Amino acid sequence: MSERDLLMIPGPINFDPGVLRAMSAPTAGHTAPEFIERFGCTLELTKQAFLAPSATPFVIAGSGTLAMDIAASNLVEPGDKVLAVSTGYFGERMVAILQRYGAEVTLLRAEVGDVVPLDRVAAELARSQPKILTVTHVDTSTGVAVDVRALAQLGRQHNALVVVDGVCSVAGMELRQDEWGVDVTLTASQKAIGVPPGLALVVVSPRALEAFRARKTPVANYYADWTNWLPVMEAYLARKAAYFGTPPVNLVYALHESLRQILAEGMEARVARHQKLSDAFKAGIAAIGLKQVPVRHAIAATTMSAPYFPAEIDAKVIGKIRERGIVVAGGLHPAIREKYFRVGHMGVVSPADLAATLSAIEGALLASRYEFNEGAGLATFEKALA
Repeated sequence: MSERDLLMIPGPINFDPGVLRAMSAPTAGHTAPEFIERFGCTLELTKQAFLAPSATPFVIAGSGTLAMDIAASNLVEPGDKVLAVSTGYFGERMVAILQRYGAEVTLLRAEVGDVVPLDRVAAELARSQPKILTVTHVDTSTGVAVDVRALAQLGRQHNALVVVDGVCSVAGMELRQDEWGVDVTLTASQKAIGVPPGLALVVVSPRALEAFRARKTPVANYYADWTNWLPVMEAYLARKAAYFGTPPVNLVYALHESLRQILAEGMEARVARHQKLSDAFKAGIAAIGLKQVPVRHAIAATTMSAPYFPAEIDAKVIGKIRERGIVVAGGLHPAIREKYFRVGHMGVVSPADLAATLSAIEGALLASRYEFNEGAGLATFEKALA
């Protein structure tokens, strides 16, 4: 990838220069007073960004999949009933992880591009009375966003622990963990949190920790076990040193800086900015005749878009977009993999970034002999922003 290319995939994203500078600072020891203070502050900022003042944050070296694994391994014991709501590839991955730890999973799978109706979820909760309800806020394979607030309310009504995969939503879309009754929210650093890949972030309610402490069997995953990590997080929050595994010192520096920027912008303002840019970009995509994977605008994520290729165009157009300096992602959902592409627009993304992306898409489509109203996408985007 050229230094001049603009990375517009749904993660990793482009990172703020201040975050990258923070990451390049000299590495301190993990028991150094300056790092203890920085990590403790970072954990506090994490709670603020998740809107979870009562919760316990875990910041651990790893990926978003590790964050999913942490949630599943610590809450599931063999034979536990889990209801999983899936809108794509990552909902299915959560099922595979849950089953690895012995969960009896009931899967409610949405049609491609749609969500599972709330009444169907309510009926299944009433029927199976699961210990855990898992949902993917935004499935990166489809760009579909679910109503976390409504699903969490249903979960609580049936006394289920509510686990939300927020990898493609946290810090870009509204998610009020404490207020909405979400027990576990998880994400990874490389998306709207705005930090290079390498951190798994999991924020856990007191109710979920109570369920963990009531386990009758040991956690089957040694690295993920909260028995090992909880004393570490509690120590750093109290500005004391503790050790289980060496923390990724420089990534913590970067996370501290990014969270500082996120909270300076304000969570409501940040969510509104993502919404405005997303609406304008999707309007531009529609103006050049491209349909979206989400079947209606109300369930489309604001952190990414998933346009279908025109009927006579295939995935080769992604290479033509890259020739114009913009990197977008191919399809991921196995049912439609060759029929669409994905564009990320989260974190520090700007109107200029999205205008450049639309211009490159238009140019690539023209080069592929797709007929449309040239310039309509960019004009519609600018009008929508104004």
